[in-house]
Amino acid sequence: MLYIRADMNSTIATGHMMRCLSIADAAREQGESAAFLLADRQAVPLLEQRGYGSIVLDSPWDDMEAELPALEAAIKGRGIQKVLIDSYQVTPRYLEQVTRMASTIYIDDLDRFLYPVDALAYYAVDWESHHYAQRYPGAKLLLGPSYAPLRKAFQDCGAKRIAPQVESLLLLSGGTDPYGVLGKLLEGISKGDYQRIEVICGMYDPHEAGLRRKYQGCSNIHFYKAVADMEAHMARADLAIAAGGTTLYELCAMGVPTISYSMADNQMRNVEWFQENAVIDYAGDARHTDVAACACRLLGQYRMDAGLRQERSIKMQKLVDGKGALRVAEGLGTKLK
Repeated sequence: MLYIRADMNSTIATGHMMRCLSIADAAREQGESAAFLLADRQAVPLLEQRGYGSIVLDSPWDDMEAELPALEAAIKGRGIQKVLIDSYQVTPRYLEQVTRMASTIYIDDLDRFLYPVDALAYYAVDWESHHYAQRYPGAKLLLGPSYAPLRKAFQDCGAKRIAPQVESLLLLSGGTDPYGVLGKLLEGISKGDYQRIEVICGMYDPHEAGLRRKYQGCSNIHFYKAVADMEAHMARADLAIAAGGTTLYELCAMGVPTISYSMADNQMRNVEWFQENAVIDYAGDARHTDVAACACRLLGQYRMDAGLRQERSIKMQKLVDGKGALRVAEGLGTKLK
C-alpha cells in the first residue's frame, strides 16, 4: 500500500494534493491501494470524495520535524512500508528519519538540497540541467515531463483542432490568486473579441466573489470555481492564459496554445524553459511586472496567427502525453531499497 504525505491550504493551495491524487488514482488503477498522511483536516473532505482514507497527524503543516513522533507512531502502527512525500517544508533531518522507517519517494520542484530518499521524481522540463543521475547514484529516478502526474482524463487527448478564428479564451490561476491576476487580465482584455471567456477560480481564490459581481452583466464571461472537469474547459478553449504550475502540463497534453505567467519561485524554471524553447510564451512574474499588459500584447499575436497556434499546439503535445501518473505509479510499484 502506498501512503502519501501531502497537505493543502490557503497558503500552499491545492497543487501538491492534486498531483498526488493523480498518482493515487493511477496506483489504484494498477491494483495498489493508497492513503494519505496529513498535518490537519483541511484535505479530508476532498480525499473522502475521491475515495481515499487518511491519517491526520495534528501537526503544523509548516514544521514537518514537529510531526515526526506522530508519523513514526503511524508508520509502526499501520506497518507502513512506502511513503511518497510532496511538500516544500521537508528538511534533511525529516527525510533522513522517515527514510530509516520506510521506503521514501520525494516529488521535487526546487532542488534545494541533496534529498536523503530512496526515489526521486522531478518532472519539470528543465530536468537535464540538474544532473540527478550523477548526484543520486543509488536512488530510483523518475525524471522529465513524461512523468508529469496528470489525471487520466489527460491521456491520449488526440490532436487539438486549431480553429481559423479565436472564439474561446480560458483564464487560469491555479489554487489561489494572491496577486489578483485574473481580475487584471479581465480589465486589460478586449472582451468583445471573444464569444466566450471562461475564468477558472481556484479553491482558495480571495477575489472570486468580487469578480462575479463586477462582470455579472457580461454574457460572454463565465466563472467557475475549483472545477473537477478541467479537461472539458481546456477542450473548448482556443487560447489560454495560465500560471506556471502543473496546469501548463495539462494544457500541453490538450494542445491548447497558451501564454504563461509566474507568481512563485518554484514556477520560474518551468516558464523560462517553455519560453526559451518556443513552446509557451511568458508574460512575466505577477509579483514584479504588469503581466496583464504583456499577456494582452501576446494575445493579439496569437489571435491573428493560426499558424503560430498550430505550431505551438503540436510542440506541446509532443512534450506531454498525459501518462505521467501511470509511469510514476509503475515506478513506485517496484522495490525501492
